[in-house]
Amino acid sequence: LVAASTFSSNILFWQESGYFDTAAELKPLLHTWSLAVEEQYYILFPLFLILTWRLGLKWILSLLAITFLVSLGVAHWGAFNMPSATFYLLPTRGWELLIGVFTAFYLKHNDHLKSNHLNQILSLLGFGLIVYAIVTFDDSTPFPSLYALIPTFGTALLILTAVPKTFIQKILSYSPIVGIGLISYSAYLWHYPILVFARHRLLGEVSDFLLIALCLSSFPMAYFSWRWVEKPFRDKKIFTRKGIFSYSLIGILIFSPLGLNLISSNGAMNRFSKFEQKIFTNFIDPADYVMDRFSKIHLKDFDGTKNKKVMLIGDSHAEDLTNAIYESNAIKEISLSSYYIFGKCGVLMIEPEVIKKHQTQDCSKLNNFYTHPKLLELISQADEVWVVSRWDDWTISYLIKSIENIKKINDKVKIFGSKSFGKINQNEFLWKGIGVWEREIEIPESFIRKKERMNEILVPVVEYIDLHKILCESLSKCSNFDGVNIYSYDGSHLTPYGAKILGERLFMPDSDSE
Repeated sequence: LVAASTFSSNILFWQESGYFDTAAELKPLLHTWSLAVEEQYYILFPLFLILTWRLGLKWILSLLAITFLVSLGVAHWGAFNMPSATFYLLPTRGWELLIGVFTAFYLKHNDHLKSNHLNQILSLLGFGLIVYAIVTFDDSTPFPSLYALIPTFGTALLILTAVPKTFIQKILSYSPIVGIGLISYSAYLWHYPILVFARHRLLGEVSDFLLIALCLSSFPMAYFSWRWVEKPFRDKKIFTRKGIFSYSLIGILIFSPLGLNLISSNGAMNRFSKFEQKIFTNFIDPADYVMDRFSKIHLKDFDGTKNKKVMLIGDSHAEDLTNAIYESNAIKEISLSSYYIFGKCGVLMIEPEVIKKHQTQDCSKLNNFYTHPKLLELISQADEVWVVSRWDDWTISYLIKSIENIKKINDKVKIFGSKSFGKINQNEFLWKGIGVWEREIEIPESFIRKKERMNEILVPVVEYIDLHKILCESLSKCSNFDGVNIYSYDGSHLTPYGAKILGERLFMPDSDSE
C-alpha cells in the first residue's frame, strides 16, 4: 500500500525478490509494479523535455535513441544475469516506453502511410507479432530481453498502420472490442487482487475453470469503476487539474499511513491468540533469520582456535545447520567458517561446465567453488568439511565425484542430507489456526525416493548424516508441531525453534529434546 501510493512498488518488489520470497501469485498488489514504472516515466520524461527542448528536435531524438540502445542492451544482458532487477526497474524498461515516444514523435510530425497495401501488410505483421508473443512466450522466456522487441514493436506497428480500410482496424473497431479497451485499465487493476485473494482463501488450489470465472468477474467490476471513477475523473468539467492533484494527495495520505500501520502491527497480529501469535512470528521475515549468521561467517579465518574447525559449504540448508549450531549453543565448541552456493545451481565441487548443462540459470559463481583460493585454503585447514544441501535429483549423480574432489584436499568430509516436513501452507494456518499442524504431514513420494537413493549411494563411501531421520518419526512421517512450537515455516527450512531442536539432537544427544 505504501509503495503503490508513492509510485515505487516496482522497487519494493525488486528488493523483496529472492529465494525466500513469497510467491508472486500471493501478492495482491504485485501488478502495480508496472504502474510505478509508468509513473516514474511520466515524472522524468517531461523533465527531460524541459531540459533539452532548446536543443531542437534532432538533438532530442538523438539523445533518446542513445538512451534506447543503452537501455535495450542492458535489459538483454540483465535478463540473463540480473533478471529480477531487469524485470522491475525503469532503466531496463525505459526502452519499451521509448518505442511509444518515437511513435508519438512520428505521428506528431508525419501523416500515416499513404499506401493502403503497405498499411495492410504492416498492421497484419504487428498483430501477428503480438499474437506470436502471447502464444510462444512463457515463464522461461528471458524478459525484457531482445524477445520483448516482438510485442512492443508489434504494438507500435499497430498504432502506426492500423488505419481505416485495413483489416486489423476493422477488427479492432468492433464495439465489443472497443468496450473491452475502454474498461481494460480498470480490469487490469481488478483482476489480479481477485485472483490472489481466491488463492489465499482456497489455499492455492484454484482450478482453471474458477480462474477463468474470476477473470470474467473482473469485467463487470471494471465497468463499474470505469463508469463511476475513471470517466468522471477524465471530465474536466467535473474534476479540474487542481482537483485531481488534491484527490491524489488525499489518497496518498490515507493509504500510506494505513500500510505503515499494517507493517508496524505485523499484519494486524492482534487478531490471533497469544499462543498463535508466538507461532506465527516464525513466518515474519524468515529469510533474515536463516541467512544472517551464515553470511557473517563467510570465508571466516579459523585464527588458531582450539575448537573443532568446521568448513561449512552449502545452500540455504547449510544456513539452517548454522543456526542449529548457534541455537543449541554448540558454537562454544565449534569454530565455523562458511561458503554459500546458490542452491539452484547445485552444491557440487565439480567442473562448472558440467553443472551448467543441467541448469537454465547462470551458475558462473561455481567457478569460485571449484578454484577459489581462499575456500580451498580453509578446506585444507579445517578439521572437518561439512556439505549441506537440499540435494536436487540431478546433483546426486555427481555427488561421488564431488566428494572425491574435496577429499583430495581434506579427507574428513561429512555430507548432510535434506529434510522435509511435507507441504506447509501458511495461509491454511491463517484460516484454520494451529490445528492444521496437530496432524501428521504426508511426505512427498519424490522426496522419499531421493532419500533412499542418497542412502544407497553415500553410506558406503562417506560419513552421511540424515537430518530428516534426526527430526522426523520415519522417512514417510513427520510432525511439524510438538505442542510447543513448529519446526519449519515452509516445509524444508527451520524456524529458530526447529534449529534449536536439531542442534540439540545433533550435538547433545542426551538432552531432553532427544
